[in-house]
Amino acid sequence: MASTYSNMEIVVADNGSTDGSVEMMRAEFQSIRLLINARNEGFAGGYNTALRQVNAEYFVLLNSDVEVTPGWLEPMLTLMENDPSIAACQPKLLTWSDRGRFEYAGASGGWMD
Repeated sequence: MASTYSNMEIVVADNGSTDGSVEMMRAEFQSIRLLINARNEGFAGGYNTALRQVNAEYFVLLNSDVEVTPGWLEPMLTLMENDPSIAACQPKLLTWSDRGRFEYAGASGGWMD
């Protein structure tokens, strides 16, 4: 992970996978907390189950296909710390193939660029 922020706990939530990723996590990343759902609860269900098991002031949800850059987290934390009316925020999501364009996954019909 390219994050420069260090006051965090990394928690990986497995949503009923059967591809050997749990075994790989246990072998390769023993210091990372691993939460395991016995069955796949779907995208939102899996996150909700995992989040109920984590006690933190802030949660950052990252899928396994996300790449972060140094300094990506600090501006969001500063924003939220300085404005208690903000309940959620996200960084810019850029496409993998063209880092100058937003990744919108179908939202806004492409009008964000």
